[in-house]
Amino acid sequence: MYTIKKQFTFSASHQLLGLPVEHQCARLHGHNYIVEVELRDNELNEVGFVKDYGELTYIKSFIDTQLDHRHLNDVFVVNPTAENMARVLFNKFVAIYPQLAAVHVSETPRTWATYSA
Repeated sequence: MYTIKKQFTFSASHQLLGLPVEHQCARLHGHNYIVEVELRDNELNEVGFVKDYGELTYIKSFIDTQLDHRHLNDVFVVNPTAENMARVLFNKFVAIYPQLAAVHVSETPRTWATYSA
């Protein structure tokens, strides 16, 4: 099995609903997010790629136009936790990239959430 990964970044605000008011994530705050996509295949194409990284431009364009410098509560119909965002992004991108195996979302350098097939 071959695996490739590519990271994309964006900055945005959010406020997590359903938490006690004293919880830090219940307040409006922001993160410098990292979204990492992971694609897998048993075989390589004729060039020797799982997927040419240059073909992932749809993901970059979506992140840049729909997520970067936005308030994520206005973008997502679910509570914008890293876990929910990973699932929503996976379901959006897998329709275009059937080799997509996982989407990882990081809010801080030491925290990651993953949604995988």
